[in-house]
Amino acid sequence: MFFDFVMERFGEEQLFTVFFIVNYILAAIAYKLGFAKKLSVVKSFIVYILLAIGVFVLNILFIVLPSAWARSPLPIAESLVVICLVLGIYRFRLYTQRKSN
Repeated sequence: MFFDFVMERFGEEQLFTVFFIVNYILAAIAYKLGFAKKLSVVKSFIVYILLAIGVFVLNILFIVLPSAWARSPLPIAESLVVICLVLGIYRFRLYTQRKSN
């Protein structure tokens, strides 16, 4: 679904760049909502650099694996959207529960 939208709007030339940016933003949101703790600036910078490296590897797999297997692309962006929604709902419920106590 998202793959088709990107292909229509940006074409093959910008496919990797658009998916890297979108996946990095969604992965950073998921990290912040579910796993982030208070860290110093340097440690946070290192975490986000490692997150960028992981997203880079995922994007390479996103492009290489479907072409090697002759299948449709992996739903990475869609999965990250669902993860962000679930973690957002969890954080909201946790906030309301803590506020009521």
